[in-house]
Amino acid sequence: MTMWLIILAAVLAAFAAGTAYLTVAVGRFGLIKKLSGGRKWLKGLISFGIIAIVFAALVFLTSVTNAIIILLSTLMFFLIYGLIFRIIRAVRKKDFTCNWAGWLSLITSAVYLGVGYYLCFHIWQTDYTISTDKNIPHMRIALIADSHLGTTFDGEGFAKQLDRIMEQKPDMLLIAGDFVDDSTNREDMITACKALSGLKLDRGAFYCYGNHDKSYYGSEHRGFSAEDLAAELEKSGVRVLEDSVFSADNITIIGRRDSGEKERAEISDLIKNIPTENYTIVLDHQPNDYDNEAAANADLVVSGHTHGGQLFPVTYVGEWFKINDATYGHERRKNTDFIVTSGISDWEILFKTGTKSEYVIINIV
Repeated sequence: MTMWLIILAAVLAAFAAGTAYLTVAVGRFGLIKKLSGGRKWLKGLISFGIIAIVFAALVFLTSVTNAIIILLSTLMFFLIYGLIFRIIRAVRKKDFTCNWAGWLSLITSAVYLGVGYYLCFHIWQTDYTISTDKNIPHMRIALIADSHLGTTFDGEGFAKQLDRIMEQKPDMLLIAGDFVDDSTNREDMITACKALSGLKLDRGAFYCYGNHDKSYYGSEHRGFSAEDLAAELEKSGVRVLEDSVFSADNITIIGRRDSGEKERAEISDLIKNIPTENYTIVLDHQPNDYDNEAAANADLVVSGHTHGGQLFPVTYVGEWFKINDATYGHERRKNTDFIVTSGISDWEILFKTGTKSEYVIINIV
C-alpha cells in the first residue's frame, strides 16, 4: 500500500508539472497568440483556461481519474514531439510557420487513447496449452478475473460474455478475484451471479476473493457485503474458496485469501496434505508469491489483479518495484505453470494501452 501511495503522489506531481508545461505548449498555437496580442501573461491565462475547461469537461464525461490519464497521455506526446521538433529546428536553423509539434501531439493522443479505449472495451480470447505428466484426463479450463462489474459492462453484459466463454465448452471455470468493484451495485452483482447458475461444467466453477471484492468502503457503500456476494455465488453453484481446498477425481483446487489481507495461510500449509499424484490448481488473485508456490510444487497458479500492466509506458511498474512477480502471460518456474490474465474488464481507468481485455482458455494435456 505504501508503494502505491508513493506512485499516486508521483502521478499527482507529474499532473501539476504537466499542467504547467501544457499551458506553455498550448500557448504556441497560432489562435492563442492572436487572442493574446503578444502579451505573455494573457497567453498563459488563455492557455490555462482552455486546459481547465477541457479538464472539467472530461471529469464530467468520465471521472477525475480518467481526466488525469487523458491529460498525462497528451502531455507525454507534447513532450515527445516537442523534443523531436526542437532537434529538427536546431538542425535546419529555421523555425516552422505551423505548430506541427502541437498538432501532431493532439492527433497522436487522440489515436492512442482511442485505441486504448477499444482495447479496454473489446474482449479477446487468449489460449494456452499446458502439459503435465500426471495421470489426469485432458481438461479445458476457462479463466476470468477482474470483471469489476459496472465498469465496462453491467450484470447483463457479463452474462453475454459468459455465453461467449461457454461456447468454448470448458470443463471448469475459474474466477480469480475482483468479480465486483467497490462501486458495483447490488442488482448487477445478483444478475451476474445468476448468469453463473446452470452452467454445463463437468468439473465446476471456483472463485477466490480479490482486493476489491470485499470493498474498501464497507457494505453500505454498494449495498451488499462480501458475505452476500459469497452467498449469491454459492447459490449459483460456484464454490467460494478462501484459504480452502476442494478435491475431486485427483484434481485439487486451492483458493487463497487475498495477499492484502492479514492471517493468510501459507501455500505450503494448504498443499501439504494433498496427494502428490493430484493435479493442483491454485487461485491467487495477486501474482506475488511465485517462489513459495513453485517450492510447494503447485501444478498451475492463476492470477489477475495487474490488468496486464494497463497503460504504456508504465506497464511493468509492478515488477520494477517488486509489487508483483509477473504482469501478464504464462511463465514456468520449476514444476509450476503460472498464468496472469489482463482481466475481462477494468477498474476505474477506461483505457488499456499496454494490454487488452480478455478471457483465457487453458488446455491441459
